[in-house]
Amino acid sequence: MIIKRTTTAVVIGLGLVTLSACGSSDSGGAGDSKTVTLVSHDSWAVSKSVLADFEKRSGYKVRVLKDGDAGQAVNKAILTKDNPQGDVFFGVDNTLLSRALDNGLFQSYEAKGSDQIVQQYRIDQDRHRVTPIDSGDICVNYDKAYFSKHKLAPPASFDDLIKPAYKNLLVTENAGTSSPGLGFLLGTAAKYGDGGTSRSSEAESGGGWQDYWKKLKANGVKVVDGWEQAYNDEFSGSAGGKKAKADRPLVVSYASSPPAEVIYADPKPTTAPTGVASGTCFRQVEYAGLLSNAKNTKGGKALLDFLISGEFQDDMPLNMFVYPVRESAQVPEEFVKFGPQAKNPETLAPAKIADNRDQWVKSWTSLVLK
Repeated sequence: MIIKRTTTAVVIGLGLVTLSACGSSDSGGAGDSKTVTLVSHDSWAVSKSVLADFEKRSGYKVRVLKDGDAGQAVNKAILTKDNPQGDVFFGVDNTLLSRALDNGLFQSYEAKGSDQIVQQYRIDQDRHRVTPIDSGDICVNYDKAYFSKHKLAPPASFDDLIKPAYKNLLVTENAGTSSPGLGFLLGTAAKYGDGGTSRSSEAESGGGWQDYWKKLKANGVKVVDGWEQAYNDEFSGSAGGKKAKADRPLVVSYASSPPAEVIYADPKPTTAPTGVASGTCFRQVEYAGLLSNAKNTKGGKALLDFLISGEFQDDMPLNMFVYPVRESAQVPEEFVKFGPQAKNPETLAPAKIADNRDQWVKSWTSLVLK
């Protein structure tokens, strides 16, 4: 099973992305007024009928350019901003948003329907450079069968993960190459602070997130490059992990991973084979924006309006396994039953992430990988 919500790489430093040319050489590109081009990461997906409905209503043909993982796609978009590959960019999340805004990636546009977006996700309301599209929770998932077999309660919090009972059980992604990995790091930074006083009730990590990760490393956490390797190759609770005889019953993934395990299973089980440690979640929000110097700004605006329309927001969860941000959007029954959003996820202000992200990743790399 491959969940469409794939890992998104985070590249520290724009110089690591190499371009063979600026802009797109596709003859059906953004310059055609009847064509509007969406640039995104590889996880973009929409039902054909929903996209066809937009094209029929608007008169625009949508061209989708998938540009790799999210970090790579954002960096490439910044480097090509003077001659962009498309008109709209989708998929920059709150962990990388400051990089995009600081580099002038987007121009202002208040999408129609923005007033219908859940208030907590609205940002940049004075300039409207980006529009929230979806949200999701990066959380530790657990293999129910393993914990039942070993008569061990699954972990429920960050504090639990450093207890001896869970030694050598967790696999996570590299915070420097993976969006879930970075989100998990940011979750620990939000929880324990940066070398300050822990907000943990058990006060086990008073030295901030760095001290917490020293304990997590001592407790046998395994780090791999990306989500697909962690989830499908190392995690014993996934369909892929079972086939590979994976031996890690804890993995950093998404709160929407259990519903995916049910939806893609054949036959479908009545309960999800995996669960979520709700006290380990970090809220991720994805945005879209009209690219600076877009050739088809009118079409780009229409496309942004579509991305927060009720039709697209209702369609999105079972295609990209994320939650809609429109207040009236319908959440699939499978999400409600098997993968509800965390009630109290860890969060960090975009400015806080902007000020610390690169240094935290460098410190994490030195601490955990060396």
